[in-house]
Amino acid sequence: MLNNHPVMAHIITISLDGDMLEEIERAEREMGFSGRSEIIRAGVRMLLADGKERERLKGKINSVLVLIHDQRAEDAVTKIKHEFEDIIDTQIHNHLRQGRCLELFILEGDAERVRRLVNLFQTTRKMEYVKLIVA
Repeated sequence: MLNNHPVMAHIITISLDGDMLEEIERAEREMGFSGRSEIIRAGVRMLLADGKERERLKGKINSVLVLIHDQRAEDAVTKIKHEFEDIIDTQIHNHLRQGRCLELFILEGDAERVRRLVNLFQTTRKMEYVKLIVA
């Protein structure tokens, strides 16, 4: 309940490719979720919690940013990283199986710049995984 009012559920429509739907169904079975909606709600809660945690960051911070993406997204990664060379101390690039890449960025700089970098990677729609770890 929010403000003493019952929470009303809203039905929304989302589009998922076949691979993502299979992953959701696999995770549902393996983790014991009661259905696809519940696993998607859990994912949204995690995303929102990560965003709130990033919003609380202030001043100069040290962090590590982990990305996993398809090799074909390399141009998008390069374009974004060039805008943030002032906070990227080190970048490690590694080729994974099945045409995927792992990127590790060691970052040092203003929390707002770090937030912007992470947000750009999250919203490109070309990243499979984006995770910021703050020291």
